[in-house]
Amino acid sequence: MIFVFYILAAVLVWFSYKSFCGGIAYLNYFKRELAKPRSSYTPFATIIAPYKGLDDGLEENIRALLEQDYPNFELIFVVDDESDPALLLIKRFMNDEDAEARKLVIAPKATESSQKVENLREAILHVYPRSEVFVFVDSDARPNKDWLRSLVGPLADENVGATTGYRWFLADEPTLASDLCGIWNASIASSLGPNTKSNFCWGGSMAIRREVFDRLQIRKNWRGTLSDDFTLTRIIRTAGLNIHFVPQALTRSIGSCTFPELWEFTTRQMKITRVYAQHLWLMSLFGSALFCSVMVIAFAIVLLSPQNTPAVWISLLVLILVSIFSIAKSTLRLRAVLLVLGQHTSGLRRQFFAQNVLWLIAPVLFLLNCIVVLFSRTISWRGTLYEMVSTKKTNIITK
Repeated sequence: MIFVFYILAAVLVWFSYKSFCGGIAYLNYFKRELAKPRSSYTPFATIIAPYKGLDDGLEENIRALLEQDYPNFELIFVVDDESDPALLLIKRFMNDEDAEARKLVIAPKATESSQKVENLREAILHVYPRSEVFVFVDSDARPNKDWLRSLVGPLADENVGATTGYRWFLADEPTLASDLCGIWNASIASSLGPNTKSNFCWGGSMAIRREVFDRLQIRKNWRGTLSDDFTLTRIIRTAGLNIHFVPQALTRSIGSCTFPELWEFTTRQMKITRVYAQHLWLMSLFGSALFCSVMVIAFAIVLLSPQNTPAVWISLLVLILVSIFSIAKSTLRLRAVLLVLGQHTSGLRRQFFAQNVLWLIAPVLFLLNCIVVLFSRTISWRGTLYEMVSTKKTNIITK
């Protein structure tokens, strides 16, 4: 059995080394993208922002959208209920002097898709005829002023089907649960990069040319789905188009969370992943199971076995190498994010300790998530309970 452990340990060390190399590539990609000249491709764009309830910092998030450094764009707010508490806040912005570039859409209640997808499908029907680019943003995202220009710029290349950013959790009042959520999320964020074939769309910050959206019948293909971004990713890849990750479109998400909220969020994300991208779920299951089993066995050997035996020295070496590669990866990733979210330097520096310690716990959470989702395809999302029957069929259980 010890030889099986040695083989698995070697695989983990190799994966850790490759992950470290990925961290170097991630940082270098950020530097290259940020060094590019500012894009002059600025067609009329439509930002579609679905809302439900009052997220932390919602007013500042909306203001960040309105203050984009971009010549011509409209902003469509979309909710599904006229009694939604977010509506009062939105209406305040509708009365500003520039309100002609803003619309408020009340979407119908979803009957066969997630409510977010239904909101997006309805909002598409209300865009200006001259709009050339559709941009989607989540209510908890707070983009910087160049977010829209940066997200739209790469679409000048007709081989690019869509552009995407991603979220970075940075709570105003961090807790252990929100820090763990941040490192859990960060490991996914750093899987995006220069490989346009493996990149995926994130619905909280993504853009697509209207011509591509219409040609690929995205609105029609969204019908019956729960996940807008996984569905868009699949369609874009099937069409042979690229997905360009835009570091400047990395957006801060400020919400804190408790441990129950952490568990609900991470499990929900993994359930969606299992249904819409099973290969990614399998990779997460294998990777987290490998990490947890090897690290636990290595710790046990070091602590319980007779000293000065080959097994102890090999186990100790494994623990040291995996720790070095993992901490280095976390540091490189944080350095990359600092290049984009420099206005939040103090908050990001506060994350340094958590990012370089909680990497040891995050795989345990991933493993638990991956195991639990084997037994259920139902999720609770913004007060609605859904069952994901397949990638094209969603049952609404309760509203």
